[in-house]
Amino acid sequence: MAAIFYVSSLSEVSIPGGLPDSTAHSLAYLGLSLVVARAVAGGLPRRFGLRVAALSVLITVAYGASDEIHQWFVPGRTADWRDLLADIVGALTGTIACWGWGIISTFSEPTRGHSRDEL
Repeated sequence: MAAIFYVSSLSEVSIPGGLPDSTAHSLAYLGLSLVVARAVAGGLPRRFGLRVAALSVLITVAYGASDEIHQWFVPGRTADWRDLLADIVGALTGTIACWGWGIISTFSEPTRGHSRDEL
């Protein structure tokens, strides 16, 4: 979140590799959602269910919305609903990837009990 806030505070941002702005937003929020999902789930590689996934997406998207509001106050920057949409795509993609990783990783580990949150 600190890295995203810092980049959002800059008046001009050059995106590496000439990536489109929407792709950069999606990648940034995909990364954020991976960290948020793992934090909400309680670590690696713990499986999680719909409640944890929804909370992870909600936290990530709420931060994306607050970041767009923050950009209103930065000279040379604007808030854009398309950026927020790209943030949502990244948040969903990252959370789904964590969810899938939790399922795949349990197949490679010895059988163990799981809590209700994982169902």
